[in-house]
Parts: sequence; C-alpha cells; structure tokens
Amino acid sequence: MEGTEALRRINGRGRSTPHLSLGFDSHLFSIDTSRSPNASLQPDAYLITHAHSDHHGKSAMLSPFAIASAETARALEIRYGRKYKGQTFDVGDNIQIKNVKVQTFPTGHTIGSSAFYWETELGVRVLITGDVKDYCALPRCDLLVMEANYGDPWDPSCCFEDDLASFFEATESGASFGAYVFGKAQRAVGLIRAMGYKGIIGMDTQSLALTRELMQNSAPLAEVGDANTNVVSPWNLGRIPGSNKFVLTGREDMPYPAIKLSDHLDFRGLMRMVEHTSPHEILIYHPEGKRASLLANYLRQCGMEANSLSEIRGFIL
Repeated sequence: MEGTEALRRINGRGRSTPHLSLGFDSHLFSIDTSRSPNASLQPDAYLITHAHSDHHGKSAMLSPFAIASAETARALEIRYGRKYKGQTFDVGDNIQIKNVKVQTFPTGHTIGSSAFYWETELGVRVLITGDVKDYCALPRCDLLVMEANYGDPWDPSCCFEDDLASFFEATESGASFGAYVFGKAQRAVGLIRAMGYKGIIGMDTQSLALTRELMQNSAPLAEVGDANTNVVSPWNLGRIPGSNKFVLTGREDMPYPAIKLSDHLDFRGLMRMVEHTSPHEILIYHPEGKRASLLANYLRQCGMEANSLSEIRGFIL
C-alpha cells in the first residue's frame, strides 16, 4: 500500500520476532509484537489487540509505548502478575499517538479486545483487526491487517456454527466445562447467566479472578468445590468429580467430548468481514504459517491483493 510498509523485526539470533510493524509517514507502529530491546529502534506504539499469549502482550505491556484497552491491560496484569506500563483507553475511544489519531473498535473476541484504525498523510485508511468474533462495528479501509485462525478454505472444520443448543442442554444437566481462562471462560459464564441459571458457578483460580474483575452481573462465583456447574481450564477438568464434562472448543484431540463454541469468526465469517470492510489490500498477520498463507492464496485467486506474514520482505533490527 502506497506510503505504508509492513516490516518484521530481526532479533539478536537472526530470527524474526512475532507478528509485524507498520511504517508510515514518519511513524512505526508495532502490532501484537514482543517488546524490542532498549538498544533497538523503538516504535511509536506497541498496539496490543487483546490479552491472549499468542499476541505477546506479556512482553509489550512492560513498555511505556504499549497501547491497550483498560480491560486488556488489567487482564494482562492478572494473568502475568506484572504492572502494565503503557497507555489505556476505553474501546470505542479515539486516542492520539504522536500526531496520529487512532480510532478503536470492538471485535467481540475477548473482554476489551480492540481493532485499531487510522488514516495516513497520503489518505490510506489502515485497519488492524486482531482476532474477531463480531466485525459489525469495523469501518471500511484501504489496508486490512487481519487474522486467519479459521482461514483455510479447504478445511471443512473451518466452517462451523456455535453449538449453543448442546451447550444449553449440558448446562441444564449440571455439567462442568473446560474453557480457556481468558475469553472462553467469561463467554461461558455470560451464556450460563443469560439462560437464567442463578446458582453458584465454580471456577479455578485465574478464571475466577479474571471473571470477577472484568464481568458485571456474573456472581455468584466461587472456587471449584461443591457447585453443580463449573467452568475451569481444560487441564483442570480431571480434578472435578463426576462424568458430565465437556470442553468448549473446535479441537478434536481433547480427552472429553467437545462442544463447538468459538471466539473467532469461521472461514465464512472472515470472508464476510473482508466484504464488509472492503479493502484494496489485505495482509494476513496471524497466525503465522500455513493457514495465513492458504488464506492469502485464496484471496488472490478471488482477484484481491493479499499477502501473508511469511511474505514480508522488509526487516528492521
């Protein structure tokens, strides 16, 4: 895209660091990257879209140049026991980074997850999505930097609907659910409350701390004990008595029955997001590897200009 360059950082071992940076005008914004050593070129901002570990906020949160929503910053502090040192905002706010006005938009992926949008001096509209469950609030753009967690058009498992009926049926029977501590666990609690369950929900320590801190109207909650309904990390399901257990996932390699409940768009949803945002150019930045490359190739076959992270040829030290 004219005047905007995607760059990878090279670490001291000669390897690419996670995700990417965008250079434009006289600015450099790093996107879901790990923090650069103090002796290296520092960006104007480390944009943290949400608090999942594969988006590297654990490292970037230690920089005064970190930018994250207030919920994302607090989730990082709870998850990693470190003080967030950057700037925070409320999702939907406009923020100022140097002389760049950056707009933020909800993506529905986790509590506090945010997309970032700005316009360069040449008029290029840049949109960074992070991971997305709901694209409806996202604006049109010229350059779309997007995820591809379910971006393989040739993998049938990348096309799905959330199985809410099975989830509600299991909840009514007093089930225990395995769910990742941030994102999926809070979504599960919200759905359980939405279906009218008012009893105690048992949770393991970190899931409980995150849910209490970041969710309103989620009580009563308690440490796992005598509750009939539990939401715990998948690896803690074995510690809960009884056999009525499920994992909330799209994976098929779990030791318990799975209920499809995803915090991502499926492949069809990703295509609808592309149509909704109407970009001239697309960069698939997450996850690195086969799935991003397959999606970029598919988009090119559809006549769009698209590249994946592995195709970036610009580097900085």
